[in-house]
Amino acid sequence: MSALTTTPEAPRTAPPARPVHRVTGRRVLCAEWAKLWSVRSTWITLGLGLLFLVAFGLIAASRFSSQYGSGRMNPEFARATAVSLSLFGTNFAQLALGVLGVLVTAGEYSTGLIRSTLAAVPRRLPVLWSKAAVFGLVALVVGTVGAWVAFLAGGRILAGTPAAMDLTHEGVVRSLFGAGLYLGLVGVIGTALGALLRSVAGGISVLVAAFMLIPGLTSLLPSSWQDDISPYLPSHAGQSLFALTHDTTTLAPLPGLLVFLGWTALALAGAAYRLVRTDA
Repeated sequence: MSALTTTPEAPRTAPPARPVHRVTGRRVLCAEWAKLWSVRSTWITLGLGLLFLVAFGLIAASRFSSQYGSGRMNPEFARATAVSLSLFGTNFAQLALGVLGVLVTAGEYSTGLIRSTLAAVPRRLPVLWSKAAVFGLVALVVGTVGAWVAFLAGGRILAGTPAAMDLTHEGVVRSLFGAGLYLGLVGVIGTALGALLRSVAGGISVLVAAFMLIPGLTSLLPSSWQDDISPYLPSHAGQSLFALTHDTTTLAPLPGLLVFLGWTALALAGAAYRLVRTDA
């Protein structure tokens, strides 16, 4: 009788363990950076913001140069400077950058992507800080580049007029960097409003009201109230960062920066509270 021989089975090897990726602040920042640039609306809206800032500045400078010496110039317009003319488009650029800031956060709520984002980052708050930091930095760079391009190009148009200025004039460099900082913080506020209201339409409405409608409505208040309230509104406090001159009805650059930072912190605090306390 023959003996049956058996071949010993080779030991089974366990499948390789999947690498464990820790959630770190740098990785969250990288993820938000990638998401920001993967959307076509980012490129379009940033381009519009830069276009508004430069184009309207050049148009204002061209209008001043063409009317200079004609006797048809408005007296208030005649007191304009190269800084105020080149930064004329700031109000339009702030709308584009603020709206994009709202889309950065509220857009994820409208598409449902926020659920995947918060599942990957369960602590939640790093998502908000990363979105605000990434877009705030992008808006800061776009605003600063636009302000310098508008001033340098507009300076050529204004050469030989009373409005002409160069970088050696007191306050010019501070105003140009202040305009970039202002637009960067507007982008952060837009991001916070989008996370707070979780609605694109709602966030844009509040942004427009805060920066464009409410300042206009203060003109209906008694003069004594205007002097007490108007300088501390977000738009007026922020505009003191890039205003070349100041008077008793406006804040100086440093107090204006502190007030505007306070408004920014308030918006971020409201967004953080809702993000932690309520479901996506």
